[in-house]
Amino acid sequence: MADGADSLMFKPRFSGQTSFFRLPVIEVGNEVDVAICGVPFDGGSTNKTGARDGPRQIRELAHNQIRTVHPTSNVSPFARCRVCDIGDAPVNPLDQQVSLASIAEFFARIARLGVRTLAAGGDHLVSLPILRGLARHHGPLALVHFDSHSDTYDGIFRGSAQLDNGTPFRRAVEEKLIIPEKTVQIGIRGSRFGTDDLAFSIACGMRVVTIDEYFDLGPQQTAALIRDIVGDAKAYLSFDIDALDASFVRGTGAPEIGGFTTREAQVMLRSLNGLDIVGADVVEVCPALDPGGGTALVAANLMFEILDLMAQRVERLRRR
Repeated sequence: MADGADSLMFKPRFSGQTSFFRLPVIEVGNEVDVAICGVPFDGGSTNKTGARDGPRQIRELAHNQIRTVHPTSNVSPFARCRVCDIGDAPVNPLDQQVSLASIAEFFARIARLGVRTLAAGGDHLVSLPILRGLARHHGPLALVHFDSHSDTYDGIFRGSAQLDNGTPFRRAVEEKLIIPEKTVQIGIRGSRFGTDDLAFSIACGMRVVTIDEYFDLGPQQTAALIRDIVGDAKAYLSFDIDALDASFVRGTGAPEIGGFTTREAQVMLRSLNGLDIVGADVVEVCPALDPGGGTALVAANLMFEILDLMAQRVERLRRR
């Protein structure tokens, strides 16, 4: 849980047990501030499957390519707080309901210990059981949602169970897991199924920042808008990798052109310092579509940025 610099100095980064950011892999306890894990489930994918393999590839890239000190603060998040890799949430690829229940219980147990969570998906449906688990302890959460799609559809296929990677945040509103008025969706774009695709988000009070508005505002003003809406509420941050322009992320099931860059994503995330992020995920990385690992490397870097936000928050609370 301490800074991994010692092992980085004396062991090659391609050696040793593979873990997120070369962290120790342990059972979570209340001696941990932030628990990082995988959620290898893609039972909600409506188009291309394979995101179940995302956590493994992201973990490998985080182990091999991410160092310990943040480039702008010049401080290691591992020196600010206690962090560990707790492995993967339990899933059953043959039973969606069993998987959703086991994922929710996994995150509820972590939240009861007062530990923040950072997860690698999996498809975007995994956000729903994670929110179910966290809400048992925290109550409804604010939501910061980076995506090219709103994921507030009622259902994509007729007769479907309406639990898929296009519906998690509609179900989260209906189940009172998130606070719509403290929800911001950033980067929404691309062709739509119908003219009313965004109707639910807007009607329930979510702030939808389309990609056109984003480019009018820029990353720092967009981050200021997010901070203003979320305020001091406990928040969940969800980053669908397809929020980024398709040129940066080949390995995802529903890529969209015309998005923001990896640099702009970094600027936005770094500008969210101060938010009380109690849980977060980076989802929809599909290694089969990008075997070279470029998309997973982007995801690992985004997770490092989110971890740094969490670590700064933990450090600030300790100093009070």
